[in-house]
Order: sequence, then structure tokens, then C-alpha cells
Amino acid sequence: METVLKLGENFYYLTAMVLFIIGFHTMLTHANLIKKLLGMNIMETAIFLFFVSAGYVQGGRAPILQPGQQHLYVNPLPSALILTGIVVAVSVTAYALSLIIRLYRHYGTLDANEIALLRAKEEEDN
Repeated sequence: METVLKLGENFYYLTAMVLFIIGFHTMLTHANLIKKLLGMNIMETAIFLFFVSAGYVQGGRAPILQPGQQHLYVNPLPSALILTGIVVAVSVTAYALSLIIRLYRHYGTLDANEIALLRAKEEEDN
């Protein structure tokens, strides 16, 4: 029974680890660049969940101080940092998509292995 309670308390950490592993596996095993980008986004989401979970306090409230009252407060710093991380992640995703579009227009494929072979062939020709 005690193990179940500890698993319930750490559910968000476990979920973040599983999401990270799914994203990492997707990036390693797929040659399609869109799938690699999707795996990277899943990994970013796992990191965001991990950091927000680290700042969570069971039974905590928003950190708004009221005179004469003492409560448990949720740490606002991880949430603020994750807002910045989300903006950076969206920007990196948009940039990566634009690069993928250019690669597709130039090589006619989204397969990273085929692109590497085509690049090697181009270098041999030059």
C-alpha cells in the first residue's frame, strides 16, 4: 500500500520520464525529419512537465500573501521559467519546420538517410 502512495505522489515525474523516453526513442529510430521534430517536441514537453511538477506543492495555493494568514504556497519560479521555455520551443520548432521545407524543396525527400546520401553524391560530383 505504501508503494502505491509513493507512486501516486510521483505520478508527474513518472509521466515526464515516460514522455521523455518516447520522444528520445522517436528521434533515434525514425529517419523522417518531421517525426524527429515531433520527438523533440515531446521531449521538450516532458522537461516542461518535470519542472512544473518540481514547483508544485500538495495543498499549495497561489503565492499571494495575505496579512495574518499562513498557507503553503506553490513555487512560481518554475512556471515562470517554463513560459520562457515554451516561447523558445515554439521558435525553434518554427525555424526547424522552415529548414525542413527548404530541405524538401532542394532534395525532394524528408528522409535524413536519403538526404545524407544525396549530399555525399553532390560532394563527389564537385
